[in-house]
Amino acid sequence: MGRDTETATLVQELAPDGGERLVHLVGLPGVGKTRVALAAAAALHVSGMPVLWHAFPGAAREYGPAAPGPWAELTERLVSGLYAPELPHRGPAGGESASALLGEGPVLLVLDGAPAHAPRADRLTQLLHEVPGLRLLVTSDEPWQAPGERLFLLCPLPVPSAGTRGTADGPQPAGDEREPAVRMFLDQVRRVLAAPAMTAADRERAVRICRLLDGHPGALSAAASWLVVSDLAALCDTLAVDPAAFLDHLGGRDDRLRDSLYGRIGRLPAGPRAVLGALCAAPGPDSVADGFGLPALTALTAGSLHECGRLLRELLLSGLVRAAHEEGPARFRVPALVRALVTGAPVGAPQATAAV
Repeated sequence: MGRDTETATLVQELAPDGGERLVHLVGLPGVGKTRVALAAAAALHVSGMPVLWHAFPGAAREYGPAAPGPWAELTERLVSGLYAPELPHRGPAGGESASALLGEGPVLLVLDGAPAHAPRADRLTQLLHEVPGLRLLVTSDEPWQAPGERLFLLCPLPVPSAGTRGTADGPQPAGDEREPAVRMFLDQVRRVLAAPAMTAADRERAVRICRLLDGHPGALSAAASWLVVSDLAALCDTLAVDPAAFLDHLGGRDDRLRDSLYGRIGRLPAGPRAVLGALCAAPGPDSVADGFGLPALTALTAGSLHECGRLLRELLLSGLVRAAHEEGPARFRVPALVRALVTGAPVGAPQATAAV
C-alpha cells in the first residue's frame, strides 16, 4: 500500500533491459522491504522472468515458502556458494557451474533478510560473470558496500503534514486519511475491529498516530493490534508521550520489532552513533516540518563539512534519519520513534543539550 513508485522503479531497473544487476533494498526493520520485494518479484515473474527466493533466518514471513524440489535445491546451492566458508573448485554453486544450471536467459534471485556481512566479493563477482542474465535483489537493514551495488533506500510511508490547509470551506486539518500511512493504519484497525465506528475525532487521532510513528508500517501495525484492549484516544495520548510504547505486537506475532530496531541502532559505527545520540538529545517538538540542515550538524558536532556529510549519509542509509521533503534548503530529521529508543526515555521528557 502506497509503494507503487518504489515497486515500479525496482521492476524497471531489474528487467532484462534494465541497467542494474545487484539492487540492495535497505531500510529500518519493519519498514516493508520484504513486501516491496515480493511485489517487484511478482511483477517480473508475470513478465516471464523466473524468480528464485531465499529467506535468511529472521526474515519477515510475508510469503509461503516454496515446496522442496529442484528450484529450491538450486536456490540453496547458489546461496551456499556465496556464503559457505569452504567450497569445491567447481563454481559458486558447489557443483555444476551456475551458467549450466540457469542458462543464459534472465532470472531473478531474491535474498530476503540478508545478514549484515556481505558475501565474499570474489564469489559474488564470479556468479554475476558466469550468469549474464542473473539479477540479484537483496533486502537487509544495511548495505553491503559491494562493487556494482545499487542502494535503494526504502523510507517509511509518507505521513500527513501537521497544521491546517486552506479549502473553499475555510481552514481544514492538513491530515488526510487518503495518505498512504493513514490508509495502511486504518486497514490494520479494520483487521482488529471487524466494524470500527470511526468518528471524525477518531480519524484525526489516526492521522496524528501516523505522524507520531513517522509512517513506519511495522510500528503502525503493532500499535493497531492494541486496539483489542484500548481505544484510539488512549492510544494517541500514550504515543504522544512515548512513541515506542506499543512496539510489541499484541497479537502474538513474533516480529521482535523493538529488538530489531535496538539492534540496528547498536550496529552503527561509533561515529554515526555519536552523531545520532547528539541529535536525539537535542530538543525538538513533534512535527514533521522540524529538522536540521548540514550546517547545523557541523555546529552541533564541531566536525568538518566533509566529515559531517559522510556521517549524515550513513545515518540516512541506516534509515535512522530521514530527509524532510519540503521546499527550501535540504533538511533532515530524526523520527520521534528513533529518538525515543535512542534516549531510552519518552521524547516529551525534558532533555538538556545543544539545539540544532
